[in-house]
Amino acid sequence: MFPFEISLFSSYACAADWTISFVIFCAEPTAVPSSRRKLRLNSEIPTDSELMELLHIELAGEERIAAHEFFMTLAACNTVIPILTHSSSLDEVHDTVGTIAYQGESPDEQALVAAASAYGYTLCERTSGHIVIDVNGEKLRLDVLGLHEFDSVRKRMSVVIRFPSGAVKVLVKGADTTMFSILRKEHKSHHDIQNVTLSHLNEYSSEGLRTLVVAARDLTGEELDEWQFMYEEASTSLTDRSAKLRQTASLIECNLTLLGASAIEDKLQEGVPEAIESLRQAGMKVWVLTGDKQETAISIGMSCKLLTSDMQRIIINGTSENECKRLLFDAKIKYGINSASCCNQISTFQRDAENGYLEASASMQSSNLPEPHAGEEGVSDGPLALIIDGNSLVYILEKDLETELFDLATSCRAVICCRVAPLQKAGIVDLIKSRTDDMTLAIGDGANDVSMIQMADVGVGLCGQEGRQAVMASDFAMGQFRFLKRLLLVHGHWNYQRVGYLVLYNFYRNAVFVFMLFWYILYAAFSTTSALTDWSSVFYSLIYTSIPTLVVGILDKDLSHKTLLKYPKLYAAGYRQESYNMKLFWVTMLDTVWQSLVLFYVPLFIYDQSDIDIWSMGSLWTIAVVILVNMHLAMDVQRWLIFTHMAIWGSIVITYGCLVVLDLIPVFPNYNTIFQLAKSPTYWLSILLIIVLALLPRFIVKVINQSFRPSDIQIAREAEILKKNHSYIMSRPDHDTS
Repeated sequence: MFPFEISLFSSYACAADWTISFVIFCAEPTAVPSSRRKLRLNSEIPTDSELMELLHIELAGEERIAAHEFFMTLAACNTVIPILTHSSSLDEVHDTVGTIAYQGESPDEQALVAAASAYGYTLCERTSGHIVIDVNGEKLRLDVLGLHEFDSVRKRMSVVIRFPSGAVKVLVKGADTTMFSILRKEHKSHHDIQNVTLSHLNEYSSEGLRTLVVAARDLTGEELDEWQFMYEEASTSLTDRSAKLRQTASLIECNLTLLGASAIEDKLQEGVPEAIESLRQAGMKVWVLTGDKQETAISIGMSCKLLTSDMQRIIINGTSENECKRLLFDAKIKYGINSASCCNQISTFQRDAENGYLEASASMQSSNLPEPHAGEEGVSDGPLALIIDGNSLVYILEKDLETELFDLATSCRAVICCRVAPLQKAGIVDLIKSRTDDMTLAIGDGANDVSMIQMADVGVGLCGQEGRQAVMASDFAMGQFRFLKRLLLVHGHWNYQRVGYLVLYNFYRNAVFVFMLFWYILYAAFSTTSALTDWSSVFYSLIYTSIPTLVVGILDKDLSHKTLLKYPKLYAAGYRQESYNMKLFWVTMLDTVWQSLVLFYVPLFIYDQSDIDIWSMGSLWTIAVVILVNMHLAMDVQRWLIFTHMAIWGSIVITYGCLVVLDLIPVFPNYNTIFQLAKSPTYWLSILLIIVLALLPRFIVKVINQSFRPSDIQIAREAEILKKNHSYIMSRPDHDTS
């Protein structure tokens, strides 16, 4: 990945990253001897008084047992490490109170464990074989028999715990899309509780909260023995370990009893809405790929201004291939998004429906698709937003529906893919790369974003509480999402302008030297003579012209960062390839030929009747070409710095110095030539005439373009210079304010 590539994006994929805080919503411990020391969190967390009262009543009702097991699961089903510290408060004597903090791979897990602690279920110790949970001052030591970590296929994690009483339970938490299918449904009460919980989950998701479902069940001795045997075998397997562990987990992750649900507030980082809006103004297409629920993704999309109230939403959440196909084609027909395959498939749908092959469901109907405006039937007047879930992508990305998805998605102003797995994120990025010439950028902060980051042309990893996997796999690393705005709009623009110009300039400065030698070969009738010494040929690229190229390529800026951030549309110069394209290349080569002709033939014309030798002419050509290419560069410098002056004018001085040193060596054929040339006014007139004639066409073209066909960048630069001059005049002490 080259730095200038960050200026070429016209679309990119983005995985949302937010700063985490937490809120909890939810629906027979045996004590072991413990000390009287109390533990408290290092931060205050608000609690619900009714739920707290329910947890502390003496009666062993069903609600209390469910609440108890709910918080036990939150405290036990995780990989969080507790860190105990002493209290520094002066009014706490005998060290009876300590503070506790948590460290984990995910901020979500830390939030859930901290919330359980706030309700009296404090995870205070973890080893490889057991955990200790402080339940309202009494400590429980629980043996951890096995742990199935979260993965993108199961979308849940589970832990097998043996309690002091000898009972063995499996505690599970995960996404609702996979959890409800493994819950008990034996009685009507189970269905009722699940329906109520599902309505609560939808309510939380619509508020932009991340949700998890918590469940558990007891394991019999036979189930435990079978699971332990397969778990040990899968854990030590050298091949397909992940698949075998998933198969082992399926033995116990079934017939679970629903305990409750959690909701975690997913706050936007500072500057996220502004950054997304600026990137869209710059001409980029922003796609959000997230593992959150559909309602959560929509809520966050609204809060970050990716979705707006005037957008018409196209929701694709099919449960089969035919359903996804129907939803895609219905949306394309309704909003006037035509493609050849769409027209060909209409008759196929009708034929399949008549034969009974097409599945019908409520979600397939046009209720998901808003009616078109009355202004033009079948064509939308407002911007479109596509929301598609991971289950639909399973059928779309693996079938012949990629083209339909791409046509629909690229016609929408915003795209949100929710409940997507890591490989699906990479598949979406690959879909864009394979069907367009656009550059793609992926940004994420977690391990589930690694495949997407690696698939994109440019990957950006965010340093946060999700670990450093994304950072290690990325091309660029940053602390917050809002820094992406400066990376692209400022540094991306600067890098493209510098690299684009320097590519053309390097072609020019080498070609003008080669063309000069080429004209000499023609003039000398292809003889073996040479007008330039070998040292001059070597030093031309190595010393005479290299330093200005490096300095300008590193330090030159056409616009300030304030202007680039204020006017995001200036970024469009990058993906429109205004600084480097084939037209500019051939125009530069044509200018190079002209300058080389002037460079070679003007001295010949001036010294036509003189007795100057070929080595003196070679010295003249050497210094003339160095001055010419540096003056050419000076005409294009956007921002002059002290280092720029030193590099450009200093290289001319260095060239004269090298020529003087070389001409002082008696054995060289050009001995003493520079001293003889410098005495003649004709020599200086020749150099002046070469520079003027060679650069005159270029100067005229630049004046015409800036006067009659200025680019957006030229207009912004002129406005920037005028504003700076005005500020300077107003700041002068002798300025007359009247």
